[in-house]
Amino acid sequence: MYRFLATPRWVGLTLLLIVLIPAFYFLGKWQYSRYEARSAASERISANLKADPVPLERLDRIGGSVPKENAYRRVTATGRYDPAHELVVRLRSQNGRPGFYVVTPLVTGDGAVLVNRGWVPVGATAETPPEVPPAPTGEVTVTGWLLPSETEESTGIKNLSGLPPGQIVLINTEEIGKGLPYRLYGGFVQLAEQRPAATPAPEPVPEPSVGGGGLLNLAYSLQWWLFIGIAIAGWFILARREARERRQADTAVITDRDHDRISG
Repeated sequence: MYRFLATPRWVGLTLLLIVLIPAFYFLGKWQYSRYEARSAASERISANLKADPVPLERLDRIGGSVPKENAYRRVTATGRYDPAHELVVRLRSQNGRPGFYVVTPLVTGDGAVLVNRGWVPVGATAETPPEVPPAPTGEVTVTGWLLPSETEESTGIKNLSGLPPGQIVLINTEEIGKGLPYRLYGGFVQLAEQRPAATPAPEPVPEPSVGGGGLLNLAYSLQWWLFIGIAIAGWFILARREARERRQADTAVITDRDHDRISG
């Protein structure tokens, strides 16, 4: 009844099934590993966001880098803003509006840390510089989230050249530090609070989002593994259907022969 499985068409279908099963399994496993990694990252970020603020120098250092376990920790730093070396960061939207981040060095006792003071909208035209509220004068104490230096790989944002003076695309502390008269901390601070407060000031950047923790990756992994069952079930259904059709065809042939014999 199932000798048709040895035909070229069914051999090809069977070989395709044999290839698809491990492929779907490993695709599901890959998505599940991404789910585990993103869930762990979300848990770490959530814990960091809830932690009490600590002095910047406890988690970062001049010329260093911010390890992932310290990202999104709240830190404090005291110093004076250096508006002469202030920068605006292109391609940063907020609440669906295009604009810029305002990054100003905060000079401390041992160097400086870049502070993202907030967001401002784009100017009237592409060539018009944005209106940026001035940084406060005098000593200030900032509290904010410590973030690692940005790169194309970490942000997915392509760096651009030939920008107007004072404009950048990435908050890359190493590159920015090359044009400063002092050394920078490895990360930068996204401002959450400042004493004394400044009025007017750029629009505050919302608290970093933790995201879904990789739940979409979990759904994808289950989807790939479900495809394994669908592929196997589909193969058996097609095989049984063809076997039934062949049996019915054979029965019809036998019935016709018997009818012809009786009629003859």
